[in-house]
Amino acid sequence: MNENRSVFALDGVVGMLIATALLLSILAFLSINAMSVQHAQAENFYKIQDEKSIKMFSTENAKHIVDVK
Repeated sequence: MNENRSVFALDGVVGMLIATALLLSILAFLSINAMSVQHAQAENFYKIQDEKSIKMFSTENAKHIVDVK
């Protein structure tokens, strides 16, 4: 029974390294995408029109926001 065990099997050190590399690559992918979205939205300016007619509780408040571009 003990002959089947191995330190370098997928449930051993190699499996841990594969899982760690996979998680780090997912983290890098999501971080790069988050930075690109933040950069794109930082240059997306908007202007509020008719700010005197905005009500505190209204679903029509989104109509007052206009993109400048």
